[in-house]
Amino acid sequence: MTANTEHPSLLDLPPLTAEHFAAVEDKVAALLRTGCDVVAMQGEALLPLEACIRSAAAPGSTALNVVSGPYGETFGGWLRACGAEVVTLSAPFTGAVDAEQVAEALRRHPRVGLVSLVHAEAATGNTNPVAEIGEAVRESGALLMLDAVASVGAEPLLTDAWGVDLCVVGGQKALAGPAGVSAVSVSARAWERIAANEQAPRRSYLSLLDWKQRWLDGGRTALPHAPAQLEMLALEQAVDRVAAEGLESSIARHRAASAATRAAARELPGLAPYVLRDQDAAPAATTLRAPEGVDAREVVAAALKADPRVPLQAAAGALAEEMLRVNHYGRAADRTVVADTVAALAAGLRTLDVTGAGTGTSAAAAAVDSAEAAWDATASV
Repeated sequence: MTANTEHPSLLDLPPLTAEHFAAVEDKVAALLRTGCDVVAMQGEALLPLEACIRSAAAPGSTALNVVSGPYGETFGGWLRACGAEVVTLSAPFTGAVDAEQVAEALRRHPRVGLVSLVHAEAATGNTNPVAEIGEAVRESGALLMLDAVASVGAEPLLTDAWGVDLCVVGGQKALAGPAGVSAVSVSARAWERIAANEQAPRRSYLSLLDWKQRWLDGGRTALPHAPAQLEMLALEQAVDRVAAEGLESSIARHRAASAATRAAARELPGLAPYVLRDQDAAPAATTLRAPEGVDAREVVAAALKADPRVPLQAAAGALAEEMLRVNHYGRAADRTVVADTVAALAAGLRTLDVTGAGTGTSAAAAAVDSAEAAWDATASV
């Protein structure tokens, strides 16, 4: 058997030093607009998300869990496993939670010490108003934990200004980077709360305190274990690429992709944006409601048969039959990619003989024209 030498340089890199590892963390901190500690954790973003909850939610504490999609539901399970009393605030998946709803829940439950929130739910295509929610949480004295995996690089994320105590990001969506490494910023208040939790993980892959003691408190001079070198270098390149483009330009590109996709969907027979209001729509991904009586998975399959390159997928779980998703994040937040996706959807609908879709290319042309106009209007703002 002949060895694969296609990428020999990936196997012969010099060791990643502690200094370089720390420099990558600093670049992530700059992206998050935070002066707090940032720890790059060696795994997909579910690792720091679970680590944050198991570290900050002590047995007998009370947590407010905002659910606007499947990740919020996952957080609730982790919080209960920690022995916390969970107050659930659910928002319809077709929209976002309102900051006043959060403030009212905190008034009714003054013992809440932790609020867990997803900024943007790629799975449901909605995004929550973190700035306003953060103000309400600060007034209550609770900690705010934010899942910003699908929002970082696609929409504003002002970690310190918004009062986010635990902010988790990953590189695999808008940053167009690796999935195997992630990062979390931790405020001084959060460190105090975690240190006071006797059940916070120690000597564990989930332990934030281990990172603090063995890495941060020592001045980041000696790594506590062998780093995921390739993933760290890829994360650095992803952050550098966003910096070179300009964060505001990256955000504008994702907003334009969202606006264009939503505008086009309104022109395609039977399709409609799943998230009702434009201001509640996540810039990283657009969810669409399938035509009545048509399985969303069939629409996706037909569209991908027309053009297998486009970033389309069906939803998972209970939403699989009714929702499909356009993943216009990272390099797919691109004018040509959006136009190709719209054309593929139109072709798929024609294949399925959805009412109104069998009028030749007129529906596709109208949808692409709407997408182009929406892109121009959004990008010029």
